Amino acid sequence: MWKRRAVADAARREALANDVLAFLPPLYATALRLTRHPADAEDLVQDTYVKALRFSHTFEPGTNLRAWLYTILHNTWRNRQRDAARAGVDVDSTVVEQEGTRPEGPMMFDTPERILLRATIDADLQAALDALPDVFRQAVWLRDVEEFTYAEIAKMLEIPPGTVMSRIARGRKLLFERLSQGEAADALRPELAARRR
Repeated sequence: MWKRRAVADAARREALANDVLAFLPPLYATALRLTRHPADAEDLVQDTYVKALRFSHTFEPGTNLRAWLYTILHNTWRNRQRDAARAGVDVDSTVVEQEGTRPEGPMMFDTPERILLRATIDADLQAALDALPDVFRQAVWLRDVEEFTYAEIAKMLEIPPGTVMSRIARGRKLLFERLSQGEAADALRPELAARRR
């Protein structure tokens, strides 16, 4: 009896492992958005995959595998952030000082996600999205790009659904305001240039 159960569990775990492979690219894109560093994003996705296999017995077949994986990913990210906040900071002060004195400001690294988004999203929208505070950007991204429901996002981020709705509404409002300001500035540029002549 126990041998049959072990074989069935192994088969179920193998099937789940194969199903999870299909979600690795979107998980990586989200991990990259969270970590903003390719190696860290790869580590985060790997940890998510390992945890999904380790806890495959907790997944209920027939439920939303994608939402379950994103929940694992976000929980793993949150735990890493919490652990990093507790750890001491080791900083090479000369590098930090040099970065702070650059005339154009601190260097921003182009991640694959940023490159892809710039290629597919209008520059003004990209700038407005990048300027959003993390909590709003995360909620807007999960809803409008990843197309998760409010309930799924609430479960992933471990916040009430009302907070999810509020963050999405505020994030969208901030996006609209930034984009509207950009359009107003674009409309004024030809007028200002004409006045200078």
